[in-house]
Amino acid sequence: MKRIVLAGIIALVGVFATQTSFAQVQIGIRGGANWGFASKPEYLGSLTPAFHSSVGPTGALFLDIPLSDRVSFRPEVAYVQKGVAIKEGFDLNLGGFTLPLGATIAYQSQHIEVPLLFKVNLTDGAVQPYLIAGPAVSYALDGRIRTRASALFTTRPYDVDVNYGGMVNRWDVGAVGGLGLSMDAGTGKFFIEGRYTQGFTRQLQVPVVNVNVRNRGVALSLGYSFPIGY
Repeated sequence: MKRIVLAGIIALVGVFATQTSFAQVQIGIRGGANWGFASKPEYLGSLTPAFHSSVGPTGALFLDIPLSDRVSFRPEVAYVQKGVAIKEGFDLNLGGFTLPLGATIAYQSQHIEVPLLFKVNLTDGAVQPYLIAGPAVSYALDGRIRTRASALFTTRPYDVDVNYGGMVNRWDVGAVGGLGLSMDAGTGKFFIEGRYTQGFTRQLQVPVVNVNVRNRGVALSLGYSFPIGY
């Protein structure tokens, strides 16, 4: 894991060292929401409840470093809330009156993530659709299991901290792919962007049993970038 992070840093330094004559480097910020969910091991089938998305905030600072007229390197330092939710419920018949009862249990983890992305502008001009893709490494700062019950009203959440270092993995290595649309706005660019992240690291390390639970996420962000010079 440390070798992957080091390789990313070396690649970033190398790009800075070779950057010479293309358009100006941009610095930017983005923020939005991430709908986190997780893969479910096939052998569990109907034995366990379905996994649902757990929505949370995401945001990042990034550089956009041109490599050619349409291709750029975009390293980021991001915050993202990942996780998954399980929802269960049933209707209680009270003499002709039906009372819906339910509970939601959500695993929510707060990550610092470093995506190393390549961006490809599909057209020239003031409005530019673009594609992004590349690897990402993230580290969970902390996590919680949040439980809510519902009937006629929803209860206050009850949180239990996650104990990392045992069966729950802090690290996650994955891939990011997405598309966006940028528009000239003054000296910089305003953009809207959607992305999908697929984790490759098993999040649960259970002895003997291969529990194939991996993070996934769909994020929607708004942002702004502006040139900082050569």
